[in-house]
Amino acid sequence: MSDLRDRSGRGRRAARPQKSPFWRRPAAASTGVARHGRLKDGGAVRAVTKVVAASVAVLLVSGASVGAIAAYQVRSDLGTGVELQAAKGQTNKAAPPSISEYEGGFNILVVGTDNDASQDEGAFGKRDATLNDVNILLHVSADHSNATAVSIPRDMVVPIPSCAKEDGSGYYSAMAARPINEAYSYGGLSCVASTVSALTGLDIPFAGMISFNGVIEMSNAIGGVPVCAATPIKDRYTGLDIPAGESVLSGADALAFLRTRHGVGDGSDLGRISSQQVYLSSLLRTVKSADTLSNPTKLYSLARAAASNMTLSDGLTKIDTMVQIGLALRDLPLDDVNFVQYPGTTGGTGVYAGKVQPDTAVANQLFDAIKSDVPFSIPEGSTGIGSESTAPAATEAPAATGAPAASAPTSSAPAGTAAPADPGTGTETSAPSTEVIQGLTGQTAADQTCSVAFGSK
Repeated sequence: MSDLRDRSGRGRRAARPQKSPFWRRPAAASTGVARHGRLKDGGAVRAVTKVVAASVAVLLVSGASVGAIAAYQVRSDLGTGVELQAAKGQTNKAAPPSISEYEGGFNILVVGTDNDASQDEGAFGKRDATLNDVNILLHVSADHSNATAVSIPRDMVVPIPSCAKEDGSGYYSAMAARPINEAYSYGGLSCVASTVSALTGLDIPFAGMISFNGVIEMSNAIGGVPVCAATPIKDRYTGLDIPAGESVLSGADALAFLRTRHGVGDGSDLGRISSQQVYLSSLLRTVKSADTLSNPTKLYSLARAAASNMTLSDGLTKIDTMVQIGLALRDLPLDDVNFVQYPGTTGGTGVYAGKVQPDTAVANQLFDAIKSDVPFSIPEGSTGIGSESTAPAATEAPAATGAPAASAPTSSAPAGTAAPADPGTGTETSAPSTEVIQGLTGQTAADQTCSVAFGSK
């Protein structure tokens, strides 16, 4: 097993016991790389910030206890919530009275749509349908010691169950193989939750949907998010133009960074996901920084910006539940929060032509580990095609003359700690190893990474 470490020497772990308007453009021809055939980049990424940004902000803000008045005002913004109706043949488990009583941890689905009644059609274009272009499933382990955020590519072809119609008149027909971003069209937020639950095998009691303006408001409320570019990145479709190195992005600039597909990686949505993780990990570091958590005004602004731009399931509109979730997440170490991409491949044929085909072998390893709270790690250097690590590669220390070369440690135990003793013999035993899931891409929230320009990786 590998001992993956960032520059601090800590192991990487998870699951453990307004610039220019963004006009519509023709869809790119299929080249074997997954691309969005119906709509432009806009919806997907605008949603992403709102996605984990809003989720993390609301949860951390609640956990930090901004105050009774603030909580009341934020509660007013949240509304009554949306009931997550079960698909035909499925049942929803009754919610336990406390977050700590969810067996195997708890899960929150955050969905970003590309259409909103209040959006500016002149800037974002008119949509003839609403698609769930961003789908991120956040799993928090049973002992609340770690979390994993799984981004599901919008063009991944999956089964969509027979979801309940929004007006209560019956059910839509089930479909065996459709892009996951069509699920919202067949039953709204409930259908997205049912589809992701069937895909991952995880119960989803909580879900939130994000509006277009959230990214701008969230990034402004936090004072900007620092992001790194390995080389200059330009994208004429989104208006993104940033130099190499670090840039602090807010407002429309943050939106453009998260939207860019043509500007990063290989121009696909898979490259955009790994580039987005550069932003999301930095966002989480910023939200958890002392500068944010010690600033009640900033915390309150974050909570209001998130609450005002989210539609939540009814379970998430309860302040006591939100506070419990916030407390569960507040003290998570950054290197125990993983951002990963649902395993998938491109270049398929038939229903997978021009789309993303699930890699079921790798996905099964990932979700078996999540369900069982088994430690797992991302292979070193596997950030994805839209980003790269800034940490130097691990090297072995030179051996003293005549002495054998030192081997790399195989334990995930922190440096400086002794291995536990076997109670029967008193001798030291090996610390449990962290499983490395080959084929998995992503990064921890502690990893320092940079987005890479289109064609440079």
